[in-house]
Formats: sequence, C-alpha cells, structure tokens
Amino acid sequence: MHTIDSLAHRLSSYLPPDQIQIVRRAYFYAEQAHDGQQRRSGEPYITHPLAVATILASMHMDHQSLAAAMLHDVIEDTGIPKAALAEQFGEEVAELVDGVSKLTQFETDSPAEKQAENFQKMALAMARDIRVILVKLADRLHNMRTLGALKPQKRVRIARETLEIYAPIAHRLGMNDVRIEFEDRAFFAIYPLRASRLRAALVAARGNRKELLEKIQNAIEVRLQREGIDALVIGREKHLYSIYQKMRTKKKSFKEIMDVYAFRIIVDSVDTSYRVLGVTHNLYKPVISEFKDYIAIPKSNGYQSLHTVLLGMHGVPIEVQIRTKEMDEMANSGIAAHWLYKASGDEVINTGGTSQVRARRWVQGLLEMQQRAGDSLEFIENVKIDLFPDEVYVFTPKGEIIDLPAGATAVDFAYSVHTDIGNTCVAVRINQRLAPLSQPLQSGQKVEILTNKKAQPNPNWLNFVVTAKARSAIRHFLKHQRHHDSVALGRRLLEKALGKFDTALDELSEEQIERGVREAKCSSLENLLEEIGLGNKVAFSAAKLLAPPGKEEAGASNISSPLTIDEQEGMLISFARCCRPIPGDTIIGHISSGKGVVVHRESCRNTVDFRDHPENIMAVNWSPDVKGEFLGDVRVEVESERGIIARLATRITEEGASIEQIHVDEKDARNSVISLTLEVSNRVHLARVMKRLRNLPSVIRIARPG
Repeated sequence: MHTIDSLAHRLSSYLPPDQIQIVRRAYFYAEQAHDGQQRRSGEPYITHPLAVATILASMHMDHQSLAAAMLHDVIEDTGIPKAALAEQFGEEVAELVDGVSKLTQFETDSPAEKQAENFQKMALAMARDIRVILVKLADRLHNMRTLGALKPQKRVRIARETLEIYAPIAHRLGMNDVRIEFEDRAFFAIYPLRASRLRAALVAARGNRKELLEKIQNAIEVRLQREGIDALVIGREKHLYSIYQKMRTKKKSFKEIMDVYAFRIIVDSVDTSYRVLGVTHNLYKPVISEFKDYIAIPKSNGYQSLHTVLLGMHGVPIEVQIRTKEMDEMANSGIAAHWLYKASGDEVINTGGTSQVRARRWVQGLLEMQQRAGDSLEFIENVKIDLFPDEVYVFTPKGEIIDLPAGATAVDFAYSVHTDIGNTCVAVRINQRLAPLSQPLQSGQKVEILTNKKAQPNPNWLNFVVTAKARSAIRHFLKHQRHHDSVALGRRLLEKALGKFDTALDELSEEQIERGVREAKCSSLENLLEEIGLGNKVAFSAAKLLAPPGKEEAGASNISSPLTIDEQEGMLISFARCCRPIPGDTIIGHISSGKGVVVHRESCRNTVDFRDHPENIMAVNWSPDVKGEFLGDVRVEVESERGIIARLATRITEEGASIEQIHVDEKDARNSVISLTLEVSNRVHLARVMKRLRNLPSVIRIARPG
C-alpha cells in the first residue's frame, strides 16, 4: 500500500527537500479536493493519484510532474479552477494538470471520432510539454492495473484504446517497459481465455528450456571472462502479447517461437559493445543477414543496441542484444530515462538528450500534420501510419541519416526533408542513378532529390506515398491548388459572360457585386467564382444577376468570345479522354459539374449528349502560340508479323513523338489492331507521324478514333 510518506522517502534519493515539500502539499490539496469520493474498487479516490505519482517517481520525474500527477483529476472531478492551482503551485504545474485533464475530457457521439479527438488533444498537449503525456501514460498504467473493478464492457473498451493508442505512443517514446505492461494487461482484458492458456504454455515451456538456457548463458559468461570483459548477461523472455502477435501475423506455432533463445548483454561502454559482438561471433556462428547496428544508426525513438542472431549447439537460434547501461535504461524507459539522468542540476547524459530531441521532433511533425488534416479521423489515420514503423534508414547527399517507415519512397523522403522540396520534386537519384519516384527505398541508400521551381505535386503520388507527412502535404496542396485554379477559371468565364452585357467585373460597384453574390446564394465573390470554375454554377446566369439594370444582353445565351486554351492551364481545364483533342483540332468546351471545363473535339460522339443543354457548352479555341506536349490517340491496323511494334516505335520516335500507352488486339490470325496514345505537340505533328507509319508495308489502315 502506497502512502505519501513512503513516496517522500523514495523521492529523497533524487529530489531536494523543498521540492519534496511541494509534492506533499499537492497530495494534501488533492486529498481534500477528492474528500468523500471513492474508486470503483471502494478505495478512497486519493489512492489513484498517489499511485500515479509513485509510477512517475520510479522514472525519477521532476517535482512538477509529480505534483501534476497528484492533482491530475482535480480540475475535472472537483470543479476547482486552473487559476486556483496556478496560485497554489505555480503556472507550470497548472498547465500540466490542464493538459492532462483535456486529454481525458472529450466526449463526442461516435467512438472513432472520440478517439481521434483525444489523440489530437494529446498531440497538442505533448507538443507544449512532453511531461503531460508521461503523466497521462502513468495514469493509464494505474487504470490498467486496476481494471478488475470495472464492468466487462468498459474493461474491454479501455483495453482496446490502450492497445490502439497508448501502447504505440509508449513505443514511440521508447518506453518499452510501459508498452509491454500495457500490451499484456490489455491482452488479458480482451482475450482472458487465450491469455491464460498462453501463459500456462509459457510456464510449462520455461521448465523444459531451463537447462539449455543456463548452458548457453554459462558459455557466454566464461568466454567474456576469459577476454577480461566485465559484462552482465541476462536471459530474455518474450512477453505474452508479442508471442500472440507473432503466432497470428507470422503464422508461427508456439513451439517455433519458443525455440529461439534470447539474451541481453549489458556492458560499460560503446567500445566494449563492439568487442563483445566479436567475442559472441567467435563463440557461435552468426547469421549475417540478421545483424543490425542500432548504435551507429539509432531507431527514431532513440533506441540503441547491437542485435545479432547466432546458431548455437544443435543449430539452436540465439538472439543477442548488446548495449551499455545507459542504452538499456533508454530502451526500457525511453524518454523517461531523460529524467533518470537528471541528477541535481547535472547535464543530461547524451542518450537521454537525443531521445528528447527525437521525441520532440516526432511531436512537432504531428502538429504540422494536424494543421493540414481536414478532420480528426484523417489525422488519426495519418498518425497510425507513423506509429507502427518498421524503419528504413537512408542518407542525404551530405551524409545525414533520415529514418522513414518501411515501403517509403523518394517522395516520402523529399517531404521528410522539407515540404517545399516535396512539392517541387521532379526526379530522384538513388546511389547516383536515376530511379522512379515511386520506388520503395532500402536502408543504406543515398537519396538525392531533383527539384524544379515550376513543378507541383502529382495526385498520383497519393497511390504510393506511405508517410503521413507526405500524404497530408500533397492533399493540402491539391485542395489549395484546385481552389486557386477554379477561382481563376471562374473569373475568366464570368468576365466573358459579362461581356455579353457590355460590362466587366471591375466596372461593377461593391453593392451590385454583393447583391448578385447574395442572389446566387454564395458567401462571397470568391465563393461564386469557385462555383462557376467548378461547373456548379452557370457563368451566364451569374452574369445576369450581377449586370446593372438596363444593360440587356445581346444575342443568344452563349458566350460569344471564345475561351483561349494554353498548355499552362490549371487543374480545371482538362482534355477529354474519349477524343483526345490536340492543338489544331476544332474544339468545344463542356462545363461539367465538379470538373470545370472539359475540352472535346467538335466531331466527338459524346458531344451529342450535352448539346441539348447549350448553357453548359462554351466556345473554346487554341491560343495561337500554344506549346507543350498533348496526348493523341491513333488506331493502326497491321498484318501480324514479328517486330512490327518495334518498327512502329522506331518511326514514332524518329518523328520526335513518344508512346504514352500501347494496346494490342488480335483481329484474326493474320491481322492485329494496335491502339497507341502518343505525346505530340499539335495536329500537324500527329499528321506527320501518321504519314510515316502509313508508309510501312505491313500497315493496312491508320486513323484517329472518335
């Protein structure tokens, strides 16, 4: 049973008396505030904050975190305002208590939404002060330890939330001990039968393994002593939930998992770690593909260790982790180890500091994502991607290490360096060779991104990026770009429509614009222009509402001066795939809802469908100096013979065109139809290509479809 005196005694090992006094004061303040309240188990409520503070004391947390742990439910449960706490314990403690309360306090209708909102709150709180999340994790840990008093349904809900959100955060912050306890306790709460059966099997297996385990441990210890190395060798047990996960995901039997023997060797310095590695490799044969050096390249949560797998007697696999004492603290306590090393005012030992920096960087990334994500569910989907990382480590041209989740591509890499580099990347060199942007990166590669100021993200990137930062940055850019393009196109269409009334947008008074916007049921002129650009409102009808009285339209309700098409059009002027118009073709524009203006060839069959709605048709023509590459379709009927496609391709490239797509259909045994999509600059260029192809002896007929 914890008491404030036993806690104060523990704290005296690392805190000065005046700070312990503050923690005591917080305890008595909370005791008074919660007076009369009980936990589900029937104990006085104050036992919970005291237990949470005791968990934090084992991490050597500072007095402010401990005071906040004592007071963490005061604002929420007793109605005492934040200001009162600030007056009593200072602004920082009040901020911490407020941060923890906010994480707990959110209620919405749907459970998924609720979880997402909580997560966003948590991210914000963490970014301001990482201690908030440590208090929250300790609070959740004590709640998990006392789950038994709750109704089964609530028990399962809390356990699932712990598995989905709190365990991954503990993992991300490198707090392995906390994560393991979260996972095992949640496992027992959700699947009590499976967990107890697995535990019984584990106890039985331990007995059978004991002898061999001791033999291997003894062999390692004797060899290390002979080399004059002082090290601690510990046999390592896999925890229940990780065994269960491996059995499920890797489809391994319990026996296969238990056949691996695992050891941890703790040494005094990094140099000794590498010496021990050499000794173990001399003792048993290593499995080379399984060696990982996380000391030279730490994991993103600050974890450092050497991992190797050896083959022992009778081919028994032996997993060995070698690390220093500080790295071991780091691996078990993660970011909390930062406080473990903070002896009275001393400098933080290096590993603790870097972990702090890494965790803060991760939290900062969460915040950036949150600003871009449309809603909390999109945000949580993004974050979950980042919370379960199997990482790859790649190098920038300057030799810096960037860690990315497995499957990450050059586009993910570009965005992780900087959003602007992501937005303007056009190509990538991997180990000095050009490679596709979508190619998954491998650890150890050197990645160099080539950018172009005029480039912009491609919507197709969303099909292959894996990091949340890249996904949210691309979506954010496309949303913004679409809005910008639709406003610009809407303005052009409206100006042309107003030309019919012999007026222009800048000739209208503010009152006229306001009245027209109101009558069009839009919130602002920009909103109206966007709706016109997207094809949701007809420019002519909007012009009618905006035109001053007395300015009557001349002619039919179609816009007389055509819209000029240049290759530098934005997202909202697109070319129809059914007929693939290219410069030189006679064209027509169709205003399609949500898509803006879709340009067709005048002769296209599909234009018949929308000619009944003249208000959605507009005159368009090519700009006289239009430049760029356009896609055109060509249908070639040929006599089937070997090498025909190669000959077609040669002639096409000789004429300066390139093949974007090719599709072959066998008409019968002797003839085939080849459908080509070519990149050409205009109609004359395409005609030249077709003429060259027509001269081939095996070509029977060639034409543009549609």
